[in-house]
Amino acid sequence: MILEGKTLAAALRTSLKERAEKARQKLGRAISLFAVGSTEDYGAYVYLKKEVQAAENLGVSTRVKEVNSSTPAKDFLDWLTQASADKNIDAILIPRPLPQALAQSGFTRYIAPEKDIDGMSNAAMGNLFLCKTWEEVQALPTFVPCTAMAVIRLLDAHGIDPRGLEAAVIGRSPTVGRPLAHLLTCRNATVKICHTFTRDLAASLQNADLICSAAGKPGLLPAHHVKAGAIVIDIATNLDREGHLCGDAATQELLEKGCRVSPVPGGVGPVTLACLLENIILSGERKI
Repeated sequence: MILEGKTLAAALRTSLKERAEKARQKLGRAISLFAVGSTEDYGAYVYLKKEVQAAENLGVSTRVKEVNSSTPAKDFLDWLTQASADKNIDAILIPRPLPQALAQSGFTRYIAPEKDIDGMSNAAMGNLFLCKTWEEVQALPTFVPCTAMAVIRLLDAHGIDPRGLEAAVIGRSPTVGRPLAHLLTCRNATVKICHTFTRDLAASLQNADLICSAAGKPGLLPAHHVKAGAIVIDIATNLDREGHLCGDAATQELLEKGCRVSPVPGGVGPVTLACLLENIILSGERKI
């Protein structure tokens, strides 16, 4: 069974334009997004432009700063400080990867938590990891990383309850793997995190009812690593040898094994964008 995300994404986006207009009327201005993107990572920058265009289509005012390896860290941090203090900016988005000097600048400390729509600031991460239950996650005053939340929403949309499941998350990044593992724990799954130094990935996955893969390695998850009937959420976006978009999982092999699999493209990706857009609108609504 294919766990597609386009239907859910469309449903999530249905009311966003109307909500943006209502917020504009009450704020006296359009909801405003400030974003910083690295021109040295083609894929991430193209995706940022897609996110910005989607926000503009909802009536959001946007401003994008471009950075590269020659951008001084001081300038980068000054922009974030100014955007965080600006009462007319509601949302801040900093896609990764960033040039090394900027990535190591401690920039997440400079993002106002209430404007941090992808939940990467120290405060947002701290708030999330203090949560024990899903009710506490839902009551957070800050935002949760969009890709991690998109996985949970995709599972819910297909009637899959993580409660009591043996789950494995492949990848431990602060933007996807670790927050997703914590969200699944808050949904009462028993979670194992696998990563580069996992000695035997196949052995680690053999009892998993739910596998979420965000490693970014085509072919990493063949059918013989997965038990029959397992749920596989493929979060990665890669290019195969022919230049086609693909994930980590051998989707067709897994389907033939009776697994439920999210496709790439068309699975987690559109839901992530919908979650991001929803957070932009919510960042403005919270000021009303």
